[in-house]
Amino acid sequence: MRIGVDTGGTFTDCVILEDSQAKILKVFSTPDDAARAILDGVRQLLPEEPRLPVDIIHGTTIGTNSLLERRGARVALITTAGFEDLLEIGRQARPRLYDLDVRRDPPLVPRALRFGVKERTGANGKTLDHPSPREVGRLAERVQRSGAESVALCFLFAFANPANERLVARSLRQRGISVSASHEILPEFREYERLATVVINAFLVPRMGTYLTRLQQEVAGEGLHALATLRNGAPSAGGVDIEPLPYQRRGGQVYVMQSSGGITPASRAAREPVRTLLSGPAGGGVAAAWLAARLKIPRALSFDMGGTSTDVCLIEGRPRVTSETTLGGLPIAVPVLDVHSVGAGGGSLARLDAGGALRVGPESAGATPGPICYDRGGTLPTVTDANLLLGHLDPDHFLGGTFQLGADAVEKRFAEFLRRHKATGSVSLSFKTPLDLARGIVAVSNANMEKALRVISVERGHDPREFTLICFGGAGGLHAADLARSLGLERVIVPPNPGAFSALGILLADVVKDTSRSVLLPVPVTNSARSPEFQKLYREITRQFAQLEQKGRQELAQDHFPARLARAERRLDVRYVGQAYELSVPFTATFPRHFHRAHERAYGYADRGRPLEIVNLRLRLVVATPKPLIRPRPASTPTDAGAAMVRRKPVWFENRFWRTPFYAREHLRPVARLTGPAVVVEYSSTTVVPPDFECRVDGYLNLVLSHHAR
Repeated sequence: MRIGVDTGGTFTDCVILEDSQAKILKVFSTPDDAARAILDGVRQLLPEEPRLPVDIIHGTTIGTNSLLERRGARVALITTAGFEDLLEIGRQARPRLYDLDVRRDPPLVPRALRFGVKERTGANGKTLDHPSPREVGRLAERVQRSGAESVALCFLFAFANPANERLVARSLRQRGISVSASHEILPEFREYERLATVVINAFLVPRMGTYLTRLQQEVAGEGLHALATLRNGAPSAGGVDIEPLPYQRRGGQVYVMQSSGGITPASRAAREPVRTLLSGPAGGGVAAAWLAARLKIPRALSFDMGGTSTDVCLIEGRPRVTSETTLGGLPIAVPVLDVHSVGAGGGSLARLDAGGALRVGPESAGATPGPICYDRGGTLPTVTDANLLLGHLDPDHFLGGTFQLGADAVEKRFAEFLRRHKATGSVSLSFKTPLDLARGIVAVSNANMEKALRVISVERGHDPREFTLICFGGAGGLHAADLARSLGLERVIVPPNPGAFSALGILLADVVKDTSRSVLLPVPVTNSARSPEFQKLYREITRQFAQLEQKGRQELAQDHFPARLARAERRLDVRYVGQAYELSVPFTATFPRHFHRAHERAYGYADRGRPLEIVNLRLRLVVATPKPLIRPRPASTPTDAGAAMVRRKPVWFENRFWRTPFYAREHLRPVARLTGPAVVVEYSSTTVVPPDFECRVDGYLNLVLSHHAR
């Protein structure tokens, strides 16, 4: 049995597929010990009678939080002599070009812990100078005396020939020193990005390793088991079946979601934690792509609004994968889903800046103390509190009625916030009441999220009006209709159990092994697929891909996965000669044509007579995991939605309160239609249908919101 777990800033979501049904549970996260919330949630979700071992597939924020908060290991950096300061020099690009008072964060490795080694490998891979055994021995002694908990090892041109790195790494590991070597983590050119990525990995290894080791021991040691079996029998109408695993493997294991959208064993994630930094958002992208494929939606924007952040992703068949991203101002050059995140979530805190303007986020109340309405010690206004004051949330139906929200405390704290700032003369005249403040908080939060959606669509040459918004996350349904209206989107899809949809994506993710190699090969100017020069290049690339594939399949086998069943996906990073950055295209005999088209789309032009250069080879091995086989429920006579109504209450829309019906989602059946204003409540989320929208329930039990002019 497999359980998907998504650890967020406010809630930890657990999803299990059992007896053709998805069961979910949300528990408050435990920032002081993330494993505690995971194990508590799993124990509550599983039946009592043990029979089957359980695998936990986990999206984690441990690495992300450690990097952003700079709470990681004491790292020593070993690099080629003369390049010790590369980590601090970085690139010449400045994020704020005209800021004359920039204060950069200190590097992850202080100057005293950076060691240079007299070695050199040429750009062609030829070893020019070996470090002597005596020098390596002295280096290991210095590292041990320094008190370093982990070592980042990155030599110049080690991606072309890692012999010197292997020599030093072997000596250090024989002394029990943890080493992250660049030829193992990222064998690619661009020395700064490679160095920074390896340093981040070394920075995270001790903490992530300890956490995952403990979690694995808890799962295996306690023998978490489940009562029911997953079966592939005949479905009930509209039920969910599970594909069987095409291979046999052991149970009772922990797997971790990678930033690239695939899972890996906890043991490998502990050695390469840099690949898990964006694992939570990646789960949402995987789930949105899976849903879009089943609904035959060719273009979609995924919108995941949780407690601390909003993650958005553009999907055309599948989410785009990139190797160029940053976190906390540091480059991360391993493959990640192209997800754009902003600090706008339900727990985002409101404040006034020095000029008296209202700001929302990126700071969050998190799980502790949480929003004011949670009554867990929070005192500052949040987006969730604002939605409660506006009537968008029903205090009696939060988390299925198991958790009561405190509306009176919110109004009191909002009033105190206004009085405090009015005394200093910093509150705008438009904020006279707590209701005004709540409206302002929601408007600012919507503006932040709209900007994020424009970044992944408009700024990349896409018209958002051609896309469908797939909305999920605990707070997503509260804001989706407003964002669709602002962007001109005609349709919003809210899947069942939206508050745990990312956890479902983690559960659905395939096993993925990514490998790469820098080659820097020129493409013949006469790049006809039939020319002898091109055929020679094609054979060389094929040979090198075969080497990568052999290595990748060996590592899959070491992790107890069926390497023979892995599907290989081959891609090339290509650029025009002289360019600094490249585009990724599939490896086919017509890859130059694909590159020119991709370049024209990305930059508005293509120079088909200009010579090309292949920079990197990228191989992805994919082992498929079971997927739910969703079948639509049969359409029946129009369902009376009135049977699902639980109450009516005032809700703020369009500058006034409307008496609005609230519906229980579990009682809405296919072809039911709701005309706005309306609010749909369920265990994991709330969906708001404004007066200029209507909502219908499709055969898959998705809520489909569409905008109409009144």
